[in-house]
Amino acid sequence: MALNDTSLSGKNKAAPGAEGLTDYYSRIHFWGRVTIWSVIILSLLLPVYLSFVLGYHPGWGPIIAAYLAFAALMGLAWAMEPVLYYPTLGVSGTYLAFLTGNISNMCLPSAAAAQNSIGAEPGTKKGEIAATLGIGAASIMNVAILIPIIFGGSYLLSVLPPGAQDMLQYILPAIFGGILGQFAIKKPVYAVVGITVALAVIMQPVGALNNIFVSILLTVIVCMLIERRKKQ
Repeated sequence: MALNDTSLSGKNKAAPGAEGLTDYYSRIHFWGRVTIWSVIILSLLLPVYLSFVLGYHPGWGPIIAAYLAFAALMGLAWAMEPVLYYPTLGVSGTYLAFLTGNISNMCLPSAAAAQNSIGAEPGTKKGEIAATLGIGAASIMNVAILIPIIFGGSYLLSVLPPGAQDMLQYILPAIFGGILGQFAIKKPVYAVVGITVALAVIMQPVGALNNIFVSILLTVIVCMLIERRKKQ
């Protein structure tokens, strides 16, 4: 089935291959929901076992208090991450990214790199397939690297010199900088907008986590307004 650069909005339902794409998305939603719910259930099995089988249940009061505290910190991310990342990840990429985790520092850069390598635009069917393959390859490599690190990571960190350990904190900024540079070549105006908005937001009394999502949201809004004015 040939893929073209048409939008993911579904406006081209009458185009050739539309029935195949409809079947493809139906399968993606089915298996995406099955895998996500399976992971949720498996994640809950251990605390349920510890609480109700071994008798280590701390009481509902501490559980609810901890949940509310965590929700206050991460609630904005829960609501905005799927929306903000979807244009790059697509349907299948979104399911895969939220299943494997490490979205901002692994899945999103891998998706962007895969799209850039074949000249696919985010938000297109071709871009979605590229993103999915990129995330899948990155996830396999992540597991292959993670397993030995789990068993030998503590020792590795203990033998690293202090200077090398200090460098680890710059990994995530370097990844975001690489993504910015990649897209800035294509849309330099967007890069200027993103940097300006981020600098303006980071100077405000907003939580560190909220800074990221507020910056992304404002950048998207400003860029959309710029595109709208260009069309007018």
